[in-house]
Amino acid sequence: TIRKSNVVSSEAGGITQHIGAYQVETDGNVITFLDTPGHAAFTAMRARGAQVTDIAVIVVAADDGIMPQTEEAINHVKAAGVPIVVAINKIDRPDADPERVKRQLAEHDLLIEEWGGDVIAAPVSALTGDGVPELLENLIIVAEIGEFKANPNALARGVVVEARRDKSRGTETTVLVQNGTLRIGDNLVVGALRGRIRAMFTDRGEPIDSAGPSQPVEVLGVNGLPEAGDIFEVTADEKEARQIVEMRQRQADIQRSSGPTLDDVHTRIESGEVKALNLIVKTDVQGSVEAIKSALNTLNTDRARVNLVHAASGSITESDILLAVASKAIVIGFNSVPEQAAQAFANQEGVEIRNYSIIYNLLDDVELALSGILEPVYRDVIEGQATVRAVFRTGRRQEVAGFYVNEGRIARDSTVHVMRGGEELHVGAIASLKHFKDDVREVGTGLEGGLMLDGFNSFEEGDVIEAHRTERVS
Repeated sequence: TIRKSNVVSSEAGGITQHIGAYQVETDGNVITFLDTPGHAAFTAMRARGAQVTDIAVIVVAADDGIMPQTEEAINHVKAAGVPIVVAINKIDRPDADPERVKRQLAEHDLLIEEWGGDVIAAPVSALTGDGVPELLENLIIVAEIGEFKANPNALARGVVVEARRDKSRGTETTVLVQNGTLRIGDNLVVGALRGRIRAMFTDRGEPIDSAGPSQPVEVLGVNGLPEAGDIFEVTADEKEARQIVEMRQRQADIQRSSGPTLDDVHTRIESGEVKALNLIVKTDVQGSVEAIKSALNTLNTDRARVNLVHAASGSITESDILLAVASKAIVIGFNSVPEQAAQAFANQEGVEIRNYSIIYNLLDDVELALSGILEPVYRDVIEGQATVRAVFRTGRRQEVAGFYVNEGRIARDSTVHVMRGGEELHVGAIASLKHFKDDVREVGTGLEGGLMLDGFNSFEEGDVIEAHRTERVS
């Protein structure tokens, strides 16, 4: 209804047919909608690190009320931490009961404004269009309160909404520009892929040369098929894009299968701070859901608590795993087993699934995790990458590598990996780190510096320097 009622958006030949990305103008303001039926697409983007929406609109039918799928969508959006506006649809139906919907919302901790809460509930009819202008007006109000801002003069950055292959045009990637301005000819990195933009099209299929913040566009030129939720960034040149992709591929290898487990969750518990263990619970019957909810609440302490991201009866699904990835949660099955596809997805993403048939065993394990008594586990994290631009020899027969930081930072206490042609030449500590002539503790993105390493004097121009650190994960 919103799309059809507005001249800014159009179906014909546009990407709207595929992904529901379109813009609507109201009272001089432009609102970008990403129409993601259900919640899978929304959560898939979040699972890959993308905060794609500023505001989430949850549509609830006035006659049916909150159904199980609606409840799941609410939990997904609440986990994202974005403002929620509820559109109570089908108010034209004879059996419509908006007041019942409002009561159900309150039961899900969504208290509407007229009841003293902060959630806007807008009655609408997709059939007649009643209430749609008021809904758009409310979205503008929420946006003004949120003070969402972007810099159109920066190098573009945004998120992939969808991608597909076309036999004649290659990869067609739909992106949402979130900051800066995207232009034809830009070199960009998309997740672990790169490319150069050959063409761009609006949501109406019209060719354009540039796109600013909050604009959805289809671009040609990415050298692979990115996934929904991948972040794209424009780089200064092709060389920088290539170096960033190489680093991200190595980082992905290191961090793969690093989802939280009950054995490492105690790292969330630090002295004097309240930390939460995120859980998704699936049970055999609804009665078990309520019993486990109640029992888990008894484990909360001043230092740590259980955050139940989602709880329902039924088998463990791919949607549950997707939510676990996005919210860094552990999946608990009580007399409930994962579907085959869900188990495969969990293995791929490093999501832990714990199965129980006795509630006391479940509670004992969660309590142990909250108490933080398990042995610590560490992992390697890449925190910066630089390129050697010059090599100088000192009087002590040591080499100084002059470098430029492409991404992240090079810190004095980093463990440095020297890479050449994709091969690792040396791993060691930094003996000296300078910015111009000053000794410094770190050199950040876009800056130049010089360093000497303990036990390595074979630098060449073009070598890649990776800064690693050890991070405690449990």
